Amino acid sequence: MKRFYGKGLPGVDPEGLSGKLIVIEGGDDFNRATQLEMVKDCLEHNGHATVNVGLKRSTLVGRELAEVQQGNTLGPATLSLFYATDFADQLENRIVPALRSGIIVLADRYIYTLMARDIVRGADRDWVKSLYSIALVPDAVFYLQVNVRQLVENNLQQNSTLDYWDSGMDIGLSRELFDSFIKYQRLIQNEFHRMQSEYGFEVINGNRPPRPVARELCARVADLVEPLPTASIVASNASL
Repeated sequence: MKRFYGKGLPGVDPEGLSGKLIVIEGGDDFNRATQLEMVKDCLEHNGHATVNVGLKRSTLVGRELAEVQQGNTLGPATLSLFYATDFADQLENRIVPALRSGIIVLADRYIYTLMARDIVRGADRDWVKSLYSIALVPDAVFYLQVNVRQLVENNLQQNSTLDYWDSGMDIGLSRELFDSFIKYQRLIQNEFHRMQSEYGFEVINGNRPPRPVARELCARVADLVEPLPTASIVASNASL
């Protein structure tokens, strides 16, 4: 049965949400998007309708948030409220309608990343929990655990440099980008470790190539959705 962490969205009855909300969490790793796309293909191959959501994808403030971050001038409170608005808009206008229609929602990170980032930047834990009390409790949260050095390698393979915000440069951990990235991501991982038992994360070893990780994700997700013929699931996994 669906439920909210707190009071939830006004006028939304969680019992009427028949779809599945599946969250893939983890550090700032570009491989996660690849793995999520493979899981999406696996589900759709087996006839399941899916919707993808993630950070900075709302029609309300997603583009504006991406633009203002380019100036590297946002304060922690403004940054937090921008992301909270982005999440609330997607929850109301994408996640809830999809779940109401029986669709599987795949979230490329959820409130846990946002909460961890806020706390690392000095926000009060209780305030952060209250801010995201509107969130639905997912049907499953898979945490892709990747060591920090692997995160650096994965990010540098995708881009020629590390991201200012993903490195925590705004909170003065180090003047050097690489060193700041290492320190910031370790702080984020510490917060995920705190959340693991509280929010029931299922931990998956992310220190592997994307395809083996996606196969494991597909197998676990298959247990959450309607039973499908074994041959169909095997055929879908074989394509990964």
